[in-house]
Parts: sequence; C-alpha cells; structure tokens
Amino acid sequence: MKKFVLSIVLVAALLALTVGGLEAFSSYKAAEAINKNAPVQTVQTIIIHNSPDSIYKIMTDVNHWAKWNPDIQQPVLRSVFQKGKSFNWKSGGLTICSTIHTAIPGSKIGWSGPAFGSFAIHNWTFIPLPGGYTKVVVEESMEGWLVSLLHKKFQNGLERSLQLWLKNLKGESEK
Repeated sequence: MKKFVLSIVLVAALLALTVGGLEAFSSYKAAEAINKNAPVQTVQTIIIHNSPDSIYKIMTDVNHWAKWNPDIQQPVLRSVFQKGKSFNWKSGGLTICSTIHTAIPGSKIGWSGPAFGSFAIHNWTFIPLPGGYTKVVVEESMEGWLVSLLHKKFQNGLERSLQLWLKNLKGESEK
C-alpha cells in the first residue's frame, strides 16, 4: 500500500513539475493579426440590424458583457477601452487577462492574452451594410501547449463560443 501511495505522489509531483515548467517557459508573440499558424483558429460572421457605432459601443462596454452573454463571467475593465489597456474575464472555465491592441471606433476592436496553457488573439470588425445593417466578423487564433495537446476540443469550443457570442450580440444589438 505504501508503494502505491508513494507512486501516486511521485506521478503527481512529476506532472506538477511538467505543467509548471510548460507554463513557466511558454512565451507568445502578441500581435494585432491572428496567428495563421496557430493550431486553433476560426472566423465567424453574422449580420446585425444595427449600426457599426452601436455594436462597437456594446462590444467595448466590457463590464456589461456578462449581462447579455452567459458564456462570460466577471468581466472587469477599470478604464476606457483603448489600445494598451487590459481587462480580466472568465470564459469556458479559463480566467483571462486580455490586453487591447485595437480600438477604432465603429470599425474594429481586438485584444490578446494568455490563459492557462494557451494564448489567444481575438479581433472583431464591424462592416456597414445598406439598410442599417452591419456585418460583424470575429476571428480568433489560439496557441500554447494545452491548445496543441487538446486542439480538437479547443477548436470545437472556440467555434461554439464565438457562434454563441455573435448570437447574443445580435440579440443585444437588436433590442
């Protein structure tokens, strides 16, 4: 019994050291464009009957995301939405600290940031269409040791998450 317990403790310690080492030695390149070489990436679109300016305002009001998007918890931006500022939030069980890299009123927003075993670059573009409509394009790339290890799970989760985010954004924008 003692050997079994010792084996479990040693395996757990080795696993903790491995994960700790992977986290400690991981580095990612923050950029304004998604990483086209990342193991997980997607582009999703939706048409919303509202102006790009109105949608931009909803998307840059980070502190209210959780009110209309149940996939997001505890979003906190302690300043204005502008390049170089950071915000914290939770999604898909991950705690994320994102740094804004793009904030072009009525046109584009974007941020990037690490979460356990991953790094994401997230961009939104708001394209005006005739008749008071806007085409919203969201693209995201994810990389990191955990993303590489579980890329199918992350790919499916990212696609589902962004589709739901767009659906909820449409609902909030068209109220």
